[in-house]
Amino acid sequence: MYFARMRLAPFVALTLALFLPASGALTQDAPGINPSFGPPKDVLELFTSQGCDTCPPADQVLAKFADRPNIIAITLPVDIWDYLGWKDTLASDKNSERQRAYAKARGDGAIYTPQVVVNGMIGVNGSDPAAIEEAIKVSNIALAGARVPIRFWHERNSIKIEAGDAPPGRTYKEATIWFAVVQKRTEVPIERGDNKGRTLAYTNIVREMLPVGSWNGKALSLQLTRTAVMRPETEAAIILLQEGKAGPIIGAAWTGLW
Repeated sequence: MYFARMRLAPFVALTLALFLPASGALTQDAPGINPSFGPPKDVLELFTSQGCDTCPPADQVLAKFADRPNIIAITLPVDIWDYLGWKDTLASDKNSERQRAYAKARGDGAIYTPQVVVNGMIGVNGSDPAAIEEAIKVSNIALAGARVPIRFWHERNSIKIEAGDAPPGRTYKEATIWFAVVQKRTEVPIERGDNKGRTLAYTNIVREMLPVGSWNGKALSLQLTRTAVMRPETEAAIILLQEGKAGPIIGAAWTGLW
């Protein structure tokens, strides 16, 4: 369903209030940060749907990119094709909102499946590995000297996040710190729709992505309560540091939690 039946809707911004339980799950301070957090990661976000007959090849392409140590490749199932007769069992309206936000930020209005957004900047056909590779190169040139060191880990019932200072000479407006819980792999038998009779495999499925803080160019540390973000399917998690809410991704980290 590449460039088919495009539709736009207002972007509904996620807020920190959606994340925090009544007792409060987040604390913040500003310790000294070691900027040597490892090499930067490229981020690939695949917007896909079980109701899309052109999506299975893109799901396979993403799985191959996910094997690379310098890439964080995630799947964000969307619900835009549910009306065609099969309700996507993994889809989230928040994923659809994120895809619409990217289209608005880029200014091209392009919302389709399968679509890969590279480093929060460039949208390409998710079935075309050559186009993805080119988008990685182009976005890396644009982000040269702009990335921010970021890392996180878990201790007992806490998840600790650290982000470094902005690179010398760089000035940033507020950036969003996103926390996403990930299911590493699942298979789904499709009973109706264009993929009827197929069993589709998905890699690094985002089960929840929420903003947990903001960054203004200075080193910071956040602490989350682990039980506040845990889901039964969670096998790993990612942190994205993103200009605004749908701009370039200037920092990213991955860890296994469970």
